Amino acid sequence: MAKAILLLDTHDSTSSSNDNFTTGNNAPLVYSIEGIVVIVIILAVMFLILLILFILACKFKPWRRFLSSSSASRSRTIKADDLHKPLVSEDLNVVYGQSNAFGRNYAPQEADQQKIESLRSPWAQGAAHNQKPPSTSPQLTHSDSFVLDIPDTSEGALISQTFKRPLVTNQLVEVQKHSRKDDSKYSLRFDIDSERSREFLPKYKADQRSILTLEVISGPSRGTRYSLKSTNTSRLPLTLGRVSPSDLLVNDSEVSGKHAMINWNPNNLRWELVDMGSLNGTLLNSRPVNNHNSGSRQWGNPVELASGDTLTLGTTSKIFVHITSETECQIPFGVGVASDPMSLRRVAKKLPMEDICYYHWPLPGTEQFGLFGICDGHGGAGAATSVSQVMPQMVASILSDSFRREKMLSQCDASDVLREAFSQTEAYINHYYEGCTATVLLVWVDGNGNLFVQSANVGDSACVINIDGKQMKMTEDHRVTSYSERLRIQATGEPLRDEETRLCGLNLARMLGDKFLKLQDARFSSEPFISPVVNINQSSRSFALLASDGFWDVINVKKAVQLVNQARKDNSSAEKVANALLDEARAQRTKDNTSIIFLDFDTTNRIGSCKPEH
Repeated sequence: MAKAILLLDTHDSTSSSNDNFTTGNNAPLVYSIEGIVVIVIILAVMFLILLILFILACKFKPWRRFLSSSSASRSRTIKADDLHKPLVSEDLNVVYGQSNAFGRNYAPQEADQQKIESLRSPWAQGAAHNQKPPSTSPQLTHSDSFVLDIPDTSEGALISQTFKRPLVTNQLVEVQKHSRKDDSKYSLRFDIDSERSREFLPKYKADQRSILTLEVISGPSRGTRYSLKSTNTSRLPLTLGRVSPSDLLVNDSEVSGKHAMINWNPNNLRWELVDMGSLNGTLLNSRPVNNHNSGSRQWGNPVELASGDTLTLGTTSKIFVHITSETECQIPFGVGVASDPMSLRRVAKKLPMEDICYYHWPLPGTEQFGLFGICDGHGGAGAATSVSQVMPQMVASILSDSFRREKMLSQCDASDVLREAFSQTEAYINHYYEGCTATVLLVWVDGNGNLFVQSANVGDSACVINIDGKQMKMTEDHRVTSYSERLRIQATGEPLRDEETRLCGLNLARMLGDKFLKLQDARFSSEPFISPVVNINQSSRSFALLASDGFWDVINVKKAVQLVNQARKDNSSAEKVANALLDEARAQRTKDNTSIIFLDFDTTNRIGSCKPEH
């Protein structure tokens, strides 16, 4: 029994020792696994911290501080005498190349070269007066700094001249900016060009007896006219709106009840337009004149009106502005203007309006000349608007020269005048990604009351003259597909292939503007076609019709003459004839902007368009 108990105790003690051995061997294993997990977590956290630091370093680049501090040690002192040397390269070609390095790789045309040459002369004059000191550093880096050591000197004028010179470089760089981003911001550039063109020649604002004539040329109320003398203060200001008591009623749902106001400024002797907080805004030559805060019913600032301007109320109602002096306003024939942006066949939305109509009788500074024109823009209405303002002023400027005017009248040929006006207009406007057609009709009267007309054009807007039933086309078609234009292109040495119907995506080979395309392909041209002079005597029954391609695409010359004769049977005014032609183009479902100017030379239908009317 004792032996058995001893064996049992021995077995228990052996079992206990085995259990202790097993437990003792497993504890280090558990501890080692937990340690590995802790180490992995620590490494992961450290990796995340390093990753975050790397991202922050890439974003803020703290090493710039050390680089800038090291480059500061390279700062140098410039003496007052060194200021004779410009802070930029004196070689304008270097500036020109740098400005194009981040733009388009092409050189500007002669117009821009002249602007650059005009900026070159002050530099040359400065070099003539002062001897240039030896160069101390050929070039400046972005991080270089200057310490100007200017002692007491009497050469303050020289220092001020030096500081003005970088501004000239800025002007050069501004001239060279021709990216499409600049065209998207064209409105600011055109504001400057427009003001320059408005100041180019005097307009009818030096006479207190000015007459303002408004004619609705598109929209539901087209054909409505309103004229007002500046001396009739009881009817001033003139209001435009959809409801009474507006003076000029425009029955268009997009026009506000009181939309805009026109008043005579006796201090500046000019007509001024003000938007009266309209909901859909007011455009003057495609530029907004309403308050820029959308939704605010605040009035806009007054803007000057000029003869030939076009007002747009909403999107469809366009109003043509004609301003004349009371003593010089009598037009010896009827004038009718009509236009409509039209819409696509399957879409009710109106097309963007890129046509511009204009006329001036008489031209500023002349008594016997008038100009009538249509511009059809592409890529926007900017180029068309510019040409409609610049072209009349160029023609008037040439004819204001008594020698040139008398020579033209003696030869009874205005070819040189029109050709030079087109050339000057092309050089003056600065449109690289917008262009337009240009069709003009110059009309003048001799001492016997006979009318003479001569036309010039680039593009596909056409002019037709009809005298006693015989029509004469006064323009040439400059589309790439026309036979005469293909012959001209062939003469350049780069003929078109038989299947080629476009140049650089355009179906026109002649236009004004589009200077970028003209730099890419020399086959583009702005040289106008000049028609022969046509004499219209007092006894003839005649008319002239100018229209954009939206009209001629659906109506041929023969059909147009029939429509005019049909409308004139009832002794309709020129405005009614123009609107009848526009209605027919709309009925034929034209798919392009359509603009029409109708001139009625028939003595039985001649009107004095300056007579004030309601």
